[in-house]
Amino acid sequence: MPSRTPRKTGVALMNGGVEPPEHELAVHQGLAIRIATLLGTRFLDEDESLHTTDSNLYYLPTQTLIDSNRYRAMGILTVDDFFGGLVDRPFMATKAISHVLPEQAAAVEGWTPDFARVAGDALLEGFTVFNLADALVAGQLMLQTAPLRIKPVRATAGRGQVVIHDRNELDLVLSQMDEEEVTVWGLVLEENLSDVQTYSVGQVQVAGITASYFGKQSLTRDNDGIEVYGGSELVVTRGDYSQLLQLDMDAATRLAVQQAQRYEQAAVQTLDGFLASRRNYDIARGTAHDGRVRSGVMEQSWRVGGASSAEVLALEAFAADPKLNQVIASTHEIFGDCVLPADATLFYQGNDAAVGPISKYARIRTL
Repeated sequence: MPSRTPRKTGVALMNGGVEPPEHELAVHQGLAIRIATLLGTRFLDEDESLHTTDSNLYYLPTQTLIDSNRYRAMGILTVDDFFGGLVDRPFMATKAISHVLPEQAAAVEGWTPDFARVAGDALLEGFTVFNLADALVAGQLMLQTAPLRIKPVRATAGRGQVVIHDRNELDLVLSQMDEEEVTVWGLVLEENLSDVQTYSVGQVQVAGITASYFGKQSLTRDNDGIEVYGGSELVVTRGDYSQLLQLDMDAATRLAVQQAQRYEQAAVQTLDGFLASRRNYDIARGTAHDGRVRSGVMEQSWRVGGASSAEVLALEAFAADPKLNQVIASTHEIFGDCVLPADATLFYQGNDAAVGPISKYARIRTL
C-alpha cells in the first residue's frame, strides 16, 4: 500500500457523529495519545478537534470510513494519514463482502462477485443478501444440508448471531429483522461450525513501522452472562506477512495467516477505494456438520478494534528498540471485579453505563 511519512501536527479522534460507550472512548483516547507520541506530535481533545482548521492531522476513526472522495478531501490519502480503513460503500465495511449472492438475488451498487472468486478457499461457505426475501431463499437452500448461522453484519463480539435449524426458526428470525438495515449493509448466512477456535491475524502501519501478527482469541462472559470476546494473545513481528510466515507456527495457524492474506488481496484487487493502515481478520477453525474441519475468514476489521491496544504496545516497543523484531502482546477484557497484573497497561476500569463493570488492559513481553 502507498506510504509517505509526513510530519503531522496532531492526532484527532473521529467518531462519525456516533458517540461510543465510555469504555470504548477511553481506549480510543488512550490509543490516540500513544500514536501521537509515536508520530512526534500531540493529541487533540474533542474541543480542539471541533474547532481546528488544520488540514495536516492524523485521524483515529472509531469506524471504517465510507466514501473515499469525502475523506480524501480531508487529507486522508495514504496509510500514513489515519489508523483504520477506508472503503467506498457501506457494505464494503462489513462481512457482507465475504460471500456470493444466491442465484438471481438483488445486488447493490458497487457489488462484485469477484471478491469471493479471488478470496477462494479463504472463505467459509455461505451467502450474502440485501433483502429479506433473498435471505429466505438462501436460508432454505442451506437448510437442505445443515443448520446455518445468521450474522447481522454490523454486530460485534459475536452478538446478534443466531443458529437456525429449520424453516420455522428461519421465518421467526427474519421477521424480526430491519429490511432497511439489510438493504444498506447486507446480511450474512453462513455455515455453522462447532468446537470453534478463533485466530486473529493482522497488520498495522504507523509512523513508518509495519507490524504483523497472529494469535488466538479468548472468550469470556459479560455482566449479563453472554459469551463475548475476552481478548487476544498475539505474536507480533516487525515487517509484513512475508516476515510473519517465517516464524515457527503450527499448520492450523499458518493456514489462518495465508487465508487472511488471500482475503486482504481480494479486498485490494476488487474493492474500489480500499485503503487500510489497520487490518485485522478473524479466522474460524471448527467442525462442520459433516465432521470435516473447516477454516475460513469470518470477519474483517478495518478500524480500531479489540486487539488495537496490543498492536500499539508492539509498535511502541519496535520504535523504542530498532533491533527488536518480535514481541508477545495481549489484550484483556474483564467483566466484573478485576485485580490488575503488575505489568498491565490499563486503558479503562470502571462501571460503564452500557456494559457494567469492566476492565480493559494490555500486556507485552519480549521473547
